Amino acid sequence: MSRVQAGVAVIDVTPAVGTWMSGFVARTGPSTGAHDPITVRAVCVDDTAIVAVDVVGLHEDFCAAVARGTSLPSANVRVHATHTHGSPASVVDRLGGNADPAWLESLEQACVAAVEEARRTSRPARVLAGYAAEVDVAHNRRRTDGPVDRSVPVVHLVDEAGDPIAIVVSYACHPVVLGADNTLLTADYPGVVRRVVEAQYAGAVALFLTGCAGDANTGHAASASVSLQSGANRTFADAEAAGTELADAVIAAELHPVDGNVTAAVAEVTLTIDVDPQFSDAAAEWRAVAADPEADTATTALMQCWVEWADKFASIEPSTWQARVGLLRWGGVRIVTLPGEPFTQTGLDLRATFDRDPGITIVAGYTDGCPGYLPTTCEYHYGGYEVAEAHRYYGLPGPFAAGSAERLAEAVTEL
Repeated sequence: MSRVQAGVAVIDVTPAVGTWMSGFVARTGPSTGAHDPITVRAVCVDDTAIVAVDVVGLHEDFCAAVARGTSLPSANVRVHATHTHGSPASVVDRLGGNADPAWLESLEQACVAAVEEARRTSRPARVLAGYAAEVDVAHNRRRTDGPVDRSVPVVHLVDEAGDPIAIVVSYACHPVVLGADNTLLTADYPGVVRRVVEAQYAGAVALFLTGCAGDANTGHAASASVSLQSGANRTFADAEAAGTELADAVIAAELHPVDGNVTAAVAEVTLTIDVDPQFSDAAAEWRAVAADPEADTATTALMQCWVEWADKFASIEPSTWQARVGLLRWGGVRIVTLPGEPFTQTGLDLRATFDRDPGITIVAGYTDGCPGYLPTTCEYHYGGYEVAEAHRYYGLPGPFAAGSAERLAEAVTEL
């Protein structure tokens, strides 16, 4: 059985109370505390690394700086945001802004330090992998007949004594159990998954990678988040229940050794950003609602965000965004990485393609940049927040053109 060198590291990066949060346009106040730690976690396998950060998103320039800052080849480093909506603001000029430059600088340093610590502590290991039993945590939040990915890929990196060094888990569901009314920093349900799994495997580090979850959460519409009212099933107890259900499946998973070489590959894809079709007609209405003293706080915040977006993009033309997709192979474990918020069907299609070979496939979104939603082409017909509006909160001049998700998938398949 082939061996690899594997190491892990965890760094607590929880900022001070009063830090601005990101993930909900309706939440306009700072954090009032921390429910659980905000962390940076790194796993190194030979000369490859994955860094997962408990934030709603990371700018592609930030991710590139981390990759350049390590002692590994930059093309071998993937920087992933778990996409928790209970996180500190983490992207300048996106997702509500208000990111603290000093904290972002320390976060970048922590990401680099975590990779270097994981490399320094690497030791001989074997790779075990499998799919856990499917769990009923994720639901399509856009339509009842929409696709859902219930797959739970699990990877163990174990030392020569058979004890786990790292457990890598992925699931395609928005970490948005907690709503806009929550002002406590939290990793949301992925934090619960990691805690429960680590309690089972003393000394091991759990790494959670959020899958293609652009249209999946635990059972509420995207519009439910434009509210400061406490939502049903959106409490820390609900996050605990969802995370524990997933963790129990991970612990019970049947795993098998997987052999093969460790490799890394990346590709750059130029995506087209369309002009917002509502720009010229709706701006006046947004201003009127934002100025209405009788409008509720959440609606006012939403419209004010749209107004600020309209002012920023007073004159716009179609533009492009440079996307980075990646493929890591740890023997029979294939880790596909995509930027932004891909929809569920993209993950299902890529796993079906790659799983024609023995082993397992993780398809992670939110990696090496998070500029917005990437719906599959058929979803544009249904419209909705993710297709028609979210680019304003993300600070882009318009939505990604139909076909963008498919272009990314094609580029990964070519790798």
